[in-house]
Amino acid sequence: MRAAGIFTVNPSGFFRRLIRDRVLVLFILPAVIYYIVFAYAPMYGLIIAFKKYTVAGGILGSRWVGLQWFRQFFGSIYFGRLFRNTLIISSYNIIFGFPVPILFALLLNEVEHKYFKKTVQTVSYLPHFISTVVVVAMMQILLSPSDGAINEMIYRFSGRRVNFMMDPGWFRPLYVGSDIWEDFGWNSIIFLAAITGIDPGLYEAAYIDGSSRWKNMVYITIPCILPTMAILLILRVGSIMSVGYEKIILMYNEMTYETADVISTFTYRRGILNYEYSFAASVGLFNSVVNFALLITTNLVSKKAFEISLW
Repeated sequence: MRAAGIFTVNPSGFFRRLIRDRVLVLFILPAVIYYIVFAYAPMYGLIIAFKKYTVAGGILGSRWVGLQWFRQFFGSIYFGRLFRNTLIISSYNIIFGFPVPILFALLLNEVEHKYFKKTVQTVSYLPHFISTVVVVAMMQILLSPSDGAINEMIYRFSGRRVNFMMDPGWFRPLYVGSDIWEDFGWNSIIFLAAITGIDPGLYEAAYIDGSSRWKNMVYITIPCILPTMAILLILRVGSIMSVGYEKIILMYNEMTYETADVISTFTYRRGILNYEYSFAASVGLFNSVVNFALLITTNLVSKKAFEISLW
């Protein structure tokens, strides 16, 4: 009886709480509406992944084809390359990109000069607001084999020039490096906020015991922000298959397909340029399922190992 009572909803109590917390409800209402309209409502359109979608037939009127598009994608000669490139680029972003904002936040927290600290912090945010098109254009100018500043320096020391944008071996370092440069300052905000929330009394007690600033960082700051780090890492791993196509399309060319072509760019070419919407939907669904599985697995591992999880 008691167990049944847990799931019993009291309508009058629910509405009283709703009226009591009406300001908070209104505060989150725009976010709820956003996700309903743009995330949950369109989910019914996923059924076109199992249909041969035509504009005339519409989503519900198109013919069912079952797993045809999935079999076609998995059997494609490009599947191995696409899956490998997507996984490698995302892994590089996590391995090299995830620690940078953490280290930046830790180092910036140790700066005592107030105005210098604020200046560095503000400057580090600026690349985040630069358009991706502009960032790629800057890379092309700096790395130009004819008159780029980087190639000029290389030529002075080695006597040769490197065509970075046409070399498959350079694509991943350039992509990941530019991503880190764009976002490390912006991503450090949440870690700086977590550091600010640490009890100052912990540092005062440590200083009384003779602890150095380095030991305070290692034994106080990092353990205190570990839950934040773990949660963000779980979310990053849970989106490991979601490499955006916008920047890659601006950077890659036929010479770099070997290391640059990922699932999202392949889907863009097949789904948008060739109007194969059902095929694009099936690939997108596959990506989502893999991401969901990785999210569940990573969350479970984190919960077992560190007792930190999303739920």
